[in-house]
Amino acid sequence: MSEKKQPIFDASETALALIDYQDGVLDLIFEQDRRVIELNTRYLAKFAQAIGVPVVLSTVGVEMGVNGPTIKTIRAELPDVEEIDRSQMNAWEDANFVNAVKATGRKKIVMAGIVTSVCLTFPAINAIADGYEVAFVADAVGDATKEIHDTSVLRLVQAGAVPVTTIALMAEWFRDWKSPLAEAARELWVPYKEEWAALKRDPQFVEPKGLV
Repeated sequence: MSEKKQPIFDASETALALIDYQDGVLDLIFEQDRRVIELNTRYLAKFAQAIGVPVVLSTVGVEMGVNGPTIKTIRAELPDVEEIDRSQMNAWEDANFVNAVKATGRKKIVMAGIVTSVCLTFPAINAIADGYEVAFVADAVGDATKEIHDTSVLRLVQAGAVPVTTIALMAEWFRDWKSPLAEAARELWVPYKEEWAALKRDPQFVEPKGLV
């Protein structure tokens, strides 16, 4: 009899993949507050580093001169994590990215990528097809419109990816206030919630634009 899979994404079994958190890519989001997406991603990176969850960080088009590197505030939380730059839209088609995921030794991946429909969806569904269990952080990603984001979430879920949110994932990773991992949560939850609440009280959105 095969061993039953544990549905929880335990911190000891999970890697975090952050894909294309670059200013030039974030500029493609209009109907969601970009500041909230940055906040959630930054705290995901901070918490992962604090509790020993390995992080894979990827960019697109930096060597080509099309985009800049990872957003400074997120990059600052991952000083020892190498950026894997690619030309492919789908990170899973880049051998260096896939090898970095394999090198973590983890078969469960939490993914977050801008934009939802491309940077996140393509590698997530490919990783699932290759036998990985994938969760995605729905409030740390976004797209040009909410309709595109929501449609992409439907595709992800249909493929077998598990939707989570930032605060729920942090709780899922430590799970017990008596756990040694909870110390990092205690340190981060208050400042996170304060920053989050301030942004929610004064939401900001960017007027849609084309490519020029």
